[in-house]
Amino acid sequence: MDDRELRCDIVEVGRRLYARGLIGGNEGNISVRKGDTLFVTPAGVCKGFLSPEMIVRTDLEGRPQGGGRASTEILMHTAVYRRRADVKAVVHAHPPTATGFAAAGIPLDRPLIAEAVVTLGAVPIIPYGQPSTTELAQNVGDAICSAHALLMANHGAITVGDSIYRAWERMETVEQLARVALVTRILGQDRLLSGTAIEGLLAARTDAGYPPPACAPGLERASSPALGVPSPNADGTVTLTRRELVRLIEDAVERFGGTGRGRA
Repeated sequence: MDDRELRCDIVEVGRRLYARGLIGGNEGNISVRKGDTLFVTPAGVCKGFLSPEMIVRTDLEGRPQGGGRASTEILMHTAVYRRRADVKAVVHAHPPTATGFAAAGIPLDRPLIAEAVVTLGAVPIIPYGQPSTTELAQNVGDAICSAHALLMANHGAITVGDSIYRAWERMETVEQLARVALVTRILGQDRLLSGTAIEGLLAARTDAGYPPPACAPGLERASSPALGVPSPNADGTVTLTRRELVRLIEDAVERFGGTGRGRA
């Protein structure tokens, strides 16, 4: 694909995100990797009204190669590309329902719909980091080895893919999953997919074009990308970060602490 086509694809995805209400105003940013070059949406511009000439070309550190000013969130994008050789595109947006879950501190990690199990896996929440800072980029980089989509506390969501259209598709699916999860909470109950059903979906996803995350060697985390469950080490023990331990305890308290309702 030539550079012009890449720029046009970014323009199209920006238009779709804006038309679907997944971004508003000048929110959101998009990048595509081609070799050692990134094509990034510009700063301070509505992504629903881009033109190919507005897309900024940078190196893998986010330094512009030519004119224009890349998104102020470029550090978040470069953090992903450093860790995920399988990722060719990153989409950041503020989907309203999913961002509501992020602001409420509720991850989208329950197997409610088959499509999300296949295309997304679990969608965890990363801690709040001020936009455009190394803190936020580090939070994204710490979690992206285990997920194709992340909720960003009090901020929005980020999705990745082996193409820009895969990353865009995942962003739409994140919002769709959040809407379904919200409805189940309003109704007061949900019926999760069975373990057998989940195993079948996970077994089929690579053939369907949705392989699990593949982190660069030495940068993997000790957790399952499918459901957020820690994976055992070779000796059968399980290694947890402090954040993962706290999350497991909070989940157990909420599920079994007498409320009668699990997380959505």
